[in-house]
Amino acid sequence: MTTDQPAVVPSALPAPRSASAEVPGPGPDPAPRGGFLAKAFGITAVLSAAGSGLGLLRDLLLARYFGANQGTDAFLVAWTVPETAAPLLIEDAMSFLMVPAFALALVLREEDPDAPDPVRQLVRATLPWLLLALSGLALAVALGAPQLVQLLAPGLPDPGLAVACTRITAITVLPFGVAGYLAAALRAHHGFTAPAGIYVAYNLGILAPLFGFHGLLGVRSAAVGVAVGSLLMAGLLIGPFLRRLRAGQAATGRSRRGRNTLVLMPLALLPVAAFTLTRQSQVFVERYLGSALPPGTISHLNYAAKVSQLAMTAGILICTVTFPLVARALAAGDLTAARDRVEKDLGQAAAVVLLGTAFLMACAPSVVSLLFERGAFGPHDTAATAEVIRVYSFGLPAQALIGVMIRPYFSLRPVVRRVDDPRSEDGGRRLLDWYPLAAMLLGLGVTITVGLLATPRFGALGLAAGNASGITTTAGLLLRGLVLRGIPLRLRRVLGGHGRLVATAAGATALGAAAAGLTVDPLFSTLTGGLTVALAFAALGTGVGAREVRGPVLAAARVIGRTRNQNPPTAADEGKFPHAQ
Repeated sequence: MTTDQPAVVPSALPAPRSASAEVPGPGPDPAPRGGFLAKAFGITAVLSAAGSGLGLLRDLLLARYFGANQGTDAFLVAWTVPETAAPLLIEDAMSFLMVPAFALALVLREEDPDAPDPVRQLVRATLPWLLLALSGLALAVALGAPQLVQLLAPGLPDPGLAVACTRITAITVLPFGVAGYLAAALRAHHGFTAPAGIYVAYNLGILAPLFGFHGLLGVRSAAVGVAVGSLLMAGLLIGPFLRRLRAGQAATGRSRRGRNTLVLMPLALLPVAAFTLTRQSQVFVERYLGSALPPGTISHLNYAAKVSQLAMTAGILICTVTFPLVARALAAGDLTAARDRVEKDLGQAAAVVLLGTAFLMACAPSVVSLLFERGAFGPHDTAATAEVIRVYSFGLPAQALIGVMIRPYFSLRPVVRRVDDPRSEDGGRRLLDWYPLAAMLLGLGVTITVGLLATPRFGALGLAAGNASGITTTAGLLLRGLVLRGIPLRLRRVLGGHGRLVATAAGATALGAAAAGLTVDPLFSTLTGGLTVALAFAALGTGVGAREVRGPVLAAARVIGRTRNQNPPTAADEGKFPHAQ
């Protein structure tokens, strides 16, 4: 492994194939498909659902023990550190960089079995520097906690508590980064079980101190739990990662020395990190403007965001599983296969998220009451949180689509290159590296503008409207940017499919809200409204021809039909057939 500057190092990708290529040849070591995808998605979905469930329990306990007040506002300001570190170091920036890097290393391993293992070269060249940088960053956050709190929430009445919690949560930077790196390596090797379980470990680590010490430490117990949970995340992945590394060396018998096959491009991380931080800045804007609103506003925004994001998380699971396939196709130069996979992911993610969005819009008051209204969390908090959820929900589809699109976008310029690739890149392609950041900055500008204009009159709802408006603007720009990047999306087909899904979700929302309003009991209201939304979404989606809805509905109908036809006749039925006489 060597290092160089992006301006002089050639691209790792073979010459891109156009969308009209007659027969796109498969890349080396093609990723398993079909049953593998279904199994990987099932494992990821189950473990992610368990992690989300434990995260919801965590939020329920926070609401029960501490309510929505100055103390929870102070903790949530400190929680900005892990909230920022998680997308930067686990699921977003680290994944965008390292999944394509490991995918390319695996392609090179298959192309030249006699060369030194590129995977081990990649690890030796990147992991030590990553550990050093993360340690320094964690120390800087801890030492600069007072200034950070003042910057994030200058209106807090008790900044001392926020500073103390921030210094505790600063620990998370190092284990989050390690967990993100190891998870990317495992996913590139098609190992999904351990990475999908990290949030189970994380939330268990939070729940233990929260259960045991909330009376003694107050809201600081949650901060301690965040630090403990981050250490458990990294610890869960170390064993599987080392086994994969040893298995690769044992299978090939490669020595540790030999010629370099990859060139490390350290500057490639800059646009990725800048985009992720700018995306997370929406939370900074909310915390900053919300700190000047009545106490508890930041907490209402937080609880609403946590509930709303459950729907988005379900959609993102799809591209979490398929991202290594897209990265492998791009590493082999197969742009057509990558396009087909991305278009399918966009449609499936939109369908899942819009179904969840319809449910939240229809049933928000009963859902919040059922989940949170107990202990220190009263009816006023329920009403305020439910209103924010409904406004937040307008931005959920855009959030999911950005998660799908940004992965292949950055995969076209991975953090490593082939050392023997003679081609050079023009300045236009390098300039496109910064397109997502520009799109995110424009979206952030919309968020700030709408927030400043709407907050004085609408309070937290104005902040939520700014969030939804800004992220939708960014999603529209990125859809165009993916085409400019070289992935030939068929935009008319994609937008037409999304239009049918939006119409389906709107109809399901109206019907679900009417059904949820028939009873005041939170449980029955949620069940009635949720069932109505699901049935209406399936019926309307099938009727308008939404492929992502019609396909599963018709498949389920065929399965039910076959099951009925295969049922053996009963004794009473036997007498109806001539041969039984």
